[in-house]
Amino acid sequence: MGLLVAVGVPAIQIGYVILVEHLLSLLPARTQRTLRPGLWLAPALAFLATFLIYPAVYTVYLSVLDARSAAFVGVRNYVFAFTNREMLIALRNNLLWLVCFTGLTVGAGLLLAVLTDRVRYEAAAKSIIFLPMAISFVAASVIWKFVYEFRPAGAPQIGVLNAALTALLPGFRPVAWLVNLLTNNLALIAVGVWVWTGFCLVILSAALKGIPAELLEAARVDGATEWQVFRRLVLPTLSPTIAVVATTMVIFALKAFDVVYVMTNGNFNTEVIANRMYKEMFTSRDFGRASAIAVLLFGATVPIMIANIRRFRQQEAIR
Repeated sequence: MGLLVAVGVPAIQIGYVILVEHLLSLLPARTQRTLRPGLWLAPALAFLATFLIYPAVYTVYLSVLDARSAAFVGVRNYVFAFTNREMLIALRNNLLWLVCFTGLTVGAGLLLAVLTDRVRYEAAAKSIIFLPMAISFVAASVIWKFVYEFRPAGAPQIGVLNAALTALLPGFRPVAWLVNLLTNNLALIAVGVWVWTGFCLVILSAALKGIPAELLEAARVDGATEWQVFRRLVLPTLSPTIAVVATTMVIFALKAFDVVYVMTNGNFNTEVIANRMYKEMFTSRDFGRASAIAVLLFGATVPIMIANIRRFRQQEAIR
């Protein structure tokens, strides 16, 4: 099957191009110039409409129907999304992810980019920090589930975190990190930060390398301290890249799913929007509610993308 796809898809594309060019050759040159761009783009536009636009529109349609998509219920599913206790917890937790996850990943990535830029073993340091990105989120969640493992006080601690704290701090009582309502959401966010900080580091470090060394040296010669160089020169120069990285982190925070699903499945007040959508769809089999939640999740990303498009246009206008 894989071989058929690998050979068949390119063959169809080549056949389409040959057919289009043959048909165009039968038309006047002026008509060819008018039709050629549209015909060449037609397959991509057809795929876009079939696999992106149509599902999005159909999801909006399902969101105003009942659980079995048999009767029109209006905005009832959206009212549920903003009044149900589990959904309110999910909205609160996504806001927590939005603030803490984005701030920590971008902040840590920027700090590490600046620090690793000054060491001789820069490549090795960056490789180690970036390494978690090579691990799937499911695998990372399983690893950290063992790190957070809890045993009652007095019992041997098999969780790395509790074992280390018990050994280092006499009298420390082990904490059920994933059950304790004060720590569980932050513990889950920490897993996401561990995975994504390396990504932020690499992108911001590349942007940092793009700042001319002569510019930095000139500022230091003029008497600027390292903090002044960073705050008044490096940070403003990196601000477009920071905005792009922050946008990526915000989108991931809004659609956080893997870590929560594997580690707690939304129990103990750790529910997030994407996990709630999954449960409504595949556990409760309520397609209307699941579609409404999906529309809300999509709607939350739209303002972010619009803001980024405007910012890109402003930057292009300046250039």
